[in-house]
This record gives sequence, C-alpha cells and structure tokens, in this order.
Amino acid sequence: MANFYTDTPELKFHLSHPLMKRIVELRERNYTDKDKFDYAPIDFEDAIDSYDKVLEIVGEICGDIIAQNAEDVDHEGPEVINNRVKYAKGTKANLEATRKAGLMGMAMPRRYNGLNFPIVPYIMAADIVSRADAGFENLWGLQDCAETLYEFASEEQRQRFIPRICNGETMSMDLTEPDAGSDLQSVMLKATYSEKDGCWLLNGVKRFITNGDSDIHLVLARSEEGTKDGRGLSMFIYDKKQGGVNVRRIENKMGIKGSPTCELVYKNAKAELCGERKLGLIKYVMALMNGARLGIAAQSVGLSQAAYNEALSYAKDRVQFGKAIINFPAVEEILSIMKAKVEASRSLLYETARFVDMYKALEDIQRERKLTSEERTEMKKYSKLADAYTPLSKGLSSEYANQNAYDCIQIHGGSGFMKDYTCERLYRDARITSIYEGTTQLQVVAAIRHVTTGTYLAQMKAYEQIPVKPELEYIKKRLIKLTEVYEKAVISVTETKNSEYIDFQARRMVEMAGYIIMSYLLLIQSNETEMFRKSLQVYVNYTQAEVTKNASFINTFKMDELGYYRYNCAEQENEISEE
Repeated sequence: MANFYTDTPELKFHLSHPLMKRIVELRERNYTDKDKFDYAPIDFEDAIDSYDKVLEIVGEICGDIIAQNAEDVDHEGPEVINNRVKYAKGTKANLEATRKAGLMGMAMPRRYNGLNFPIVPYIMAADIVSRADAGFENLWGLQDCAETLYEFASEEQRQRFIPRICNGETMSMDLTEPDAGSDLQSVMLKATYSEKDGCWLLNGVKRFITNGDSDIHLVLARSEEGTKDGRGLSMFIYDKKQGGVNVRRIENKMGIKGSPTCELVYKNAKAELCGERKLGLIKYVMALMNGARLGIAAQSVGLSQAAYNEALSYAKDRVQFGKAIINFPAVEEILSIMKAKVEASRSLLYETARFVDMYKALEDIQRERKLTSEERTEMKKYSKLADAYTPLSKGLSSEYANQNAYDCIQIHGGSGFMKDYTCERLYRDARITSIYEGTTQLQVVAAIRHVTTGTYLAQMKAYEQIPVKPELEYIKKRLIKLTEVYEKAVISVTETKNSEYIDFQARRMVEMAGYIIMSYLLLIQSNETEMFRKSLQVYVNYTQAEVTKNASFINTFKMDELGYYRYNCAEQENEISEE
C-alpha cells in the first residue's frame, strides 16, 4: 500500500513550524470547540495529531486510489450527455473515496460540518492530491470556494450551502467569458432582478469554467445596467438544483483531462446575491483568486514532486553502458536540481500558507469581537506578507513544475515521449499551472510593488537575523552577499522612476527576490534538520547563478540621450575584448 504523505517526511516537517502554535490557537479560539464537538482538539498537540492522522488518510487514498486511477481518467475523460457532465469512472471513484473519508470542507468551521483545519494542512492535502492526479485536484480543491461563501455570504446562506459542500457537493467559480479572460472587468453575463420570481436571473455565456457542471457555482455577473467596468459587477450564488444552466461543451485540452473545463449557457438561471452589489470583482473575486492561486501553487508543488519521483525511479532502473543512468554525472545533476526545486517551492508554499492562516484567523475573529491593538498590528503584518508571497509562490512554483516535468522527460529519453510512461501525462498536466488563475506574467505584475516598496528586502533582512549552526554560516554569508546584489539591482532600476523601464525589468527583480527568499527558507529548515541540507547546497548554487545573471543583465542597461533605457552594446563589447 502506497501512502503519499508518510513516504515524504518533508511534508510533516512543515507542521512543526513555530508559527503553527499561534495559528492553531487562533483557529481554535483557544480550543473552545472541545465542549461542543467530540472530534475537536483539546490542545495544540491534539490538533497537530489530528492533522497528521487526516493527512495519513489523504496520503493513503492518493496512493491507493487516485494515483491508480489517474492514467485511465486521462484516457477516458469526462463527456457531455444531454447538457450535463458525466465524469470518468475513475473520477467518480475518487470523489466517492474523498467524500466517504470526510475530506470535503476541511477548512470550514465545525458548526457547518467542517473539520476547521487551518490553511497549512489543507494546502498540504492539496499538494498530496496533486501529486496523485493534478486533474482531480481541480475538482477536490474547488471546495476552497466555500471560503468565499464563509467570508462574504449571509449567515442564512452559509447554513444552507456550506454543510452541503462539507458533505461532498462540488463547487466552481464561473468568472471567465469568451471576451473576458484575464480582463474580468469585461465580464458581460447579465444579472437582472425579477420582482416576479423574487430572485436574480442570469443570462449569458461563461467559458473555460473548471468543473463547470458543479453543484454550487459562484458567478461573476453584471448587475448594474449601462456599466462597462468592474464597478458594475456583483457575485452570485447559483444552485444547480434550480436549473437554467446547460453545458454546451467540454474543452478538448492538452492536459488535466479528468477535470471538465466547460462552456456554460445561462438562460434565466435563478441565482442569489452574495454579499453586496458592485463588489463582485473589486472585493470578492480578488479574495477568491488569492485562494485559488495558493491552490495552484500547491498543485504545482505536487506535480514537481511527482515529476521528480518518476525521474528518480527511472534513473535507478534504466541501465546503459553497464550501469544505471543515475550514476552518470549529467543525470545526477538534473535530479539534484529537480529535488532542490521541489523543496524550495514547497518551502515558499508553506511560508505563504502560514501568512494566510495568520491574517485569515484574525480577520475571522474580528467578525466576533473587536481586535486588540496588538492583534490589529499582527493582522496587518501578515495580510501584507500574504499579499506579497502569494503571487511569488504561484508564479515560481508553476514555472518549476513545468521545468521539472521537462527534465523528467529528458531523463526518460525517447521513452518519455511515449504515452506508456507517466511523465508524458505530467508534462501535459503541468503546462496549465503557469497560465490559469493568472499567468506568470500577471503574478509579476502583482508582485513587483513588493519589490519597489521593499517588502521582500525586509523579509530577507528578517531571515538574516535568525541564528544558524556554525556549519551553515558560510551559506548564510553567501545569501547576505546575494541580498546586497539584489538590493543594488533594485535601486538601479527604481531610482530611474521610469515606469516602462521598471516594468521591463520587473520579472528579473521578482525572480531574484523569490530565489533568495526560498534559499533563506531552506537554510532555516536545514538548521532544524539535515534532510534539507543537500537541496540547500544545490539550490543556493542555483540561486547564485540566477541572481548574478539577472543582476548582470540589469547592469547592462543605460539611459540614452532621449531618455530611453537601452542595452549598452558598446560597453559590453569593450568588456569582452578586454577579457
């Protein structure tokens, strides 16, 4: 029997982070639920033990059921019959297994039949599920939409919908339209209030909707007639039981084939307003997307892990020239970098999840009582860090997932190009991660202000203050020097006050910040346990090469007589000739 949780000890390590004690205390309101629910923890150790046991169940289901079904699901896929989605047999089995195990609504409060788990163990489960089958993670993971209901719906709506999700019903977020992809301000699905029916009626088309035939939909629609921007959009809840929405077709995709991506037609579909009018995009979708981006970061890390595992297994078994190919330096180098990227992106994922946990818990407490001044300061701090780290985690983790899937095929050689091997599916599945829920380029747009305002630099300086063991001091010194290189590069760009030039160099600055932050996180982890030390050494070497390369590129640009920043060819040619 395979268990995708217990066979990866690096996962459990992240439950032991010092901040987890504060997170759990806030989430559990100092363990007051123990008097109301027999499955509520009585203290911190009991809570961690509960997370550990549930994650073991997740790992077992993933290893024995979801991963075993993945190949058949990829070949069979879902289909549309009479305007409804029919899942592949394996997908139905996966959903049944997760429902029976009570794994839906993990992060929802117990009063709605949830498990009241923090974001960290929930994201850990998403990481594990994604390793088993990234396509199924899109179905299971969309339960996270319930967080939006919990935050913005009325209490009456919460009581009606959230227990259904916790009991196994599925969700979708219906945002994109044929003419509104990343530009959600252009959404035109029409919402009209009907006095006769006493509800809102939705009309129009939605496209690229993941799990589009779900039980409960969150729908972005234009409620204010005559508007054309985001201020005219509201969020609605559509219940499939009401009827009025048909699946026109399922997209024929490159990967994640078990996850139906649908085109939906709304015809007088009855719906109800979620929250207040006009805040659909401005407030609710932004919160929804941040949660989704953290989910895609987890999906990316799971895919990276799966690609590394497949590559490692093949390299150990494949014999060429009388020895296993893992013994060839070129292959060993690829594998070591793949492993380092898995650990680096996972460290960033869980650091981000901890920040989200902290501010979300305090935000939730604020609905019940007034926060103390210390709590308000704490919430503001972690909200800012979550805002900074979410695009960094989604952007870099998804790029690493694609790189690891590529390298996995490379290690397989010609065999990797064949559908007989898992790596071919992983390669196709990974490709979407750097596109949906905001492309990597859009993540850079979201992250760049934290470069220019110094959020990332301040975090590097904070990590620098954490003591490390003597044998790790040399790595810490290297990271301090790389931080200086990053800081100088950022100053050289931002002091120009040229917005176009800053935008041009944004990707390089964001990447540099991400590489250094992930290196620091691996250093801190390596200070606690030796299991991360090899990856730390490999990743710091990788970081030094990448940071140096990006800084060097930035330094080659000079302002010309017209005020434009151009690549200084003459200066570079002189440097080369002098060498």
